[in-house]
Amino acid sequence: MPASLEDLHGPEQGVVVLPRHLAWPGLREIDLSDDRLRRSLYGIVLTQGRRNDMARFVNARLLREDWPLLRTSLDPKVRKGCERRLRLGS
Repeated sequence: MPASLEDLHGPEQGVVVLPRHLAWPGLREIDLSDDRLRRSLYGIVLTQGRRNDMARFVNARLLREDWPLLRTSLDPKVRKGCERRLRLGS
């Protein structure tokens, strides 16, 4: 996981194409304007991604906005790690 929220430089708009190691069947291209799909993308990257995947695909501002809903779908260990390391509010 990146050291801080400022290390997350993912795009704010457009379509993200996930690499094979992160892609789920039927979910490889994700339009960031779709809030639900974006939260799915962030969930995948936060739970399955490497540090560089997080920096590349997750946008700090959007993650902060999505966090109240996203946090409820994450494994408690991942959620606590994100809240502690990235200083995301609970």
